[in-house]
Amino acid sequence: MHPCGDGGIRECGGPSNAGTTSQNGCVVTVDDVRAVLARLPRSSEVLVRDRVKFRVGQIVYVAFSQDETEIGFAFPKEERAALVAARPDVFFRPRESELRCHWVEAWLDALDADEMRELVLDAWRMVVPQRVAREVLGPPAAGHKPGRPG
Repeated sequence: MHPCGDGGIRECGGPSNAGTTSQNGCVVTVDDVRAVLARLPRSSEVLVRDRVKFRVGQIVYVAFSQDETEIGFAFPKEERAALVAARPDVFFRPRESELRCHWVEAWLDALDADEMRELVLDAWRMVVPQRVAREVLGPPAAGHKPGRPG
C-alpha cells in the first residue's frame, strides 16, 4: 500500500547498477537505499511484481521501478508540485492514479547520497508513529520541510 492507503552509504565512484551518474559523479543505487533503511524499526523490504519496495506494515513508503532507474517515496502531496517545478530534471509526478497519494518520484541517478538519505528517512517518518520516529531520528528540525535541507 502507498501512503494514501492503497497500495550506510557507499563512497562515490563505486560500481553501480544504474549505468549513469548524477551531477556529482555518484550514482545512488537500490543497495544504497537499502543500507539507509535496513536499520529502521518496523521497516521491511518486499519484492512485489519484480519491484523492490520498503514498507511499514502494509504502507509502502519507498518503491523502485523494475529497472531500478526510478524511485518513488512518500512525500506530502501539498508540497509535491513545488518540488517537481523547482527540479523537474530530478523529480516528477507519479502516474495519474496515484496523484491522490502522498507520493513523488525521482530519477535515481539524479539524486546524490545525502539527498536520497534525507528523502527516504522523511518518507519513513511519514508512516511510523511520531514516537518511533523521534526515538530514531530525533524531533524534526524547526521549519524543516521534507526533501529540503533544514
